[in-house]
Amino acid sequence: MASMARGAKRRHSIISRKMLILFSASLSCVVVLVICSLFRFHSPKPPISISISRVVFDGPPKIAFLFLVRRNLPLDFLWDAFFQNVDVSRFSIYVHSAPGFVLDESTTRSQFLYGRQISNSIQVLWGESSMIQAERLLLAAALEDPANQRFVLLSDSCVPLYNFSYVYNYLMVSPRSFVDSFLDAKEGRYNPKMSPKIPREKWRKGSQWITVVRKHAEVVVDDDVIFSVFKKYCKRRPPIDTSKGKLNLKLQKQHNCIPDEHYVQTLLAMHDLEGELERRTLTYTLWNQSTTKMENKGWHPITFGYSNASPQRIKEIKGINHVYYETEYRIEWCHTNSTSVPCFLFARKFSQGAAMRLLSQEVVNHFEVSALHILQTANGITTSFNRHTPPKDFDGIIIQHTPHKQILKTKIGQVSADRML
Repeated sequence: MASMARGAKRRHSIISRKMLILFSASLSCVVVLVICSLFRFHSPKPPISISISRVVFDGPPKIAFLFLVRRNLPLDFLWDAFFQNVDVSRFSIYVHSAPGFVLDESTTRSQFLYGRQISNSIQVLWGESSMIQAERLLLAAALEDPANQRFVLLSDSCVPLYNFSYVYNYLMVSPRSFVDSFLDAKEGRYNPKMSPKIPREKWRKGSQWITVVRKHAEVVVDDDVIFSVFKKYCKRRPPIDTSKGKLNLKLQKQHNCIPDEHYVQTLLAMHDLEGELERRTLTYTLWNQSTTKMENKGWHPITFGYSNASPQRIKEIKGINHVYYETEYRIEWCHTNSTSVPCFLFARKFSQGAAMRLLSQEVVNHFEVSALHILQTANGITTSFNRHTPPKDFDGIIIQHTPHKQILKTKIGQVSADRML
């Protein structure tokens, strides 16, 4: 009997230990679940990063045409023809004009421009930070419409070289921004006082006339740091004024910097976004060196008049399909994705007479036979070449560096990279 009692006691002890282990395990699971539940519902949630470029919108994506003008748009009749018979859901227009200026039937010949001036415009001076602030205001206004996915900055003397359908397809098939950007190691415009916020190796130069995707437009608008540095340290040197006599010598020793030729390029480089760019502009400009009363041997854009806006001249501009950057030994072949395309969709500076000639030649409203999917390089160059020397039959734009200037050479003239395109 005593033996049986001891056996029963051992079995009871074993069962009790097993039950205790099972209970402990179950209790542990319950505690873990409760803690996870409490953490899930009561712990701070990490911030959710949502890119505004991915917001949902109705209808097709739009191109936002951003006009930076003095007052009205002198070539409004040409742009009116450009937008005629186009689905209005595919584009939007924003105009930065003089403060208080209103676009209506008394100030413009195009209904497309009625009321398209932004309300918070500022007084803009060339060579001042106000120029890039005006660009930022235009981009900010356009970003309010989530359907705007491409943003094209244009001047009051810009003209389209193709019709709307061609421009729309050209921009929409590419996921990249078109921002002319190259190294500016020899021009002396970098101010050492910009460091460390802007290191010298991130300093870039290029054309003011950019075309950007929504993501990059947001970067420009959201920036406070780089813009503040530019306002403080990137300022245009006063031009020579003979009435000031010897004071000119002192003034000319000041640091010289043109903000609109460096800001966007440097900002995107600072954000390591250059890999998302086609590093070229879509707007053609022809530059010439001349002497004025205010400047000695300054570079100035040539204004196309009626006589030199000939069909042959326009054909030559549209035939350019690559750009050579001498400071980087780089040839920028113009393409969208893997398809070769003309380099330029727009050109400046065009007078009203020149714009009228383009209109009479049906440049902007004539159907373009060469659709993007069949576009090929203009001269079919496929041969290899030395990185220091462009090919012999090179018919694009060549950027060279002289002791004082960088020059763009084309078949129809010279263009300065210092006041580039």
